[in-house]
Amino acid sequence: MATMRWIYLSPHLDDVVLSAGGFIYEQTQQGIPVEIWTFMCGYPPEGELSLFAQVMHQQWDTTTANETVRLRREEDKNATAILGAKAVHFDFLDCIYRRGPSGDWLYADDFVPPHEADADMSARIAEAISARLIGDDVLVCQLSIGSHVDHVIVRRAAEMLGRPLLYDADIPYLLDHPDELSPNTAGMKESIHGISEPGLRSWQEAFLAYQSQIEILFKTPERARESIHRYWEECKGIRFWEFR
Repeated sequence: MATMRWIYLSPHLDDVVLSAGGFIYEQTQQGIPVEIWTFMCGYPPEGELSLFAQVMHQQWDTTTANETVRLRREEDKNATAILGAKAVHFDFLDCIYRRGPSGDWLYADDFVPPHEADADMSARIAEAISARLIGDDVLVCQLSIGSHVDHVIVRRAAEMLGRPLLYDADIPYLLDHPDELSPNTAGMKESIHGISEPGLRSWQEAFLAYQSQIEILFKTPERARESIHRYWEECKGIRFWEFR
């Protein structure tokens, strides 16, 4: 009998590895097939960039949108390989590249509610997920702690599927906004899943494969390692939530 496949739903190229990388390592070491499906990693049309995108590219030390997405996809492949998982990339655009029907940029900040022009985006993502699922797949979705617009959209998409879901906490946003955990897990039951020290080290190394993201999220590799260790140390593992 085939082992159930675990599918982690990731808004961006780094979210799942940063939030659950240690447990993914433990799963693949046991022969469990794990895939990380990243949605907002499509290639936008070349040309003009929003001021928001220009600022982000400067922080990531990239120039064009094409170069940025290609680099980040390669980082993701390297990171998931460290964990023994499979990277699957979808073609939805990151919020920094999205335009409305009139060509206006939709976002000048990413910690805002979804724009009305994105009203159908969750449904389109849900359709893309549904088309690739197998009946006994286990789905893991981020809680959208921090209320990043793309995290909110993906959580809504997952909940449209009408399937059982596990939720993991968005790191590093949980570390910065611990007060948001309770409202985002209201009515859910928590479970703890252990991660070994080798799993912790692989988790840290996998995130460090996202070299473009280290400075903007943690300033230094050392602080990135420390933050992941701090989250792991709370229960020597990772927490999941689900409605029961």
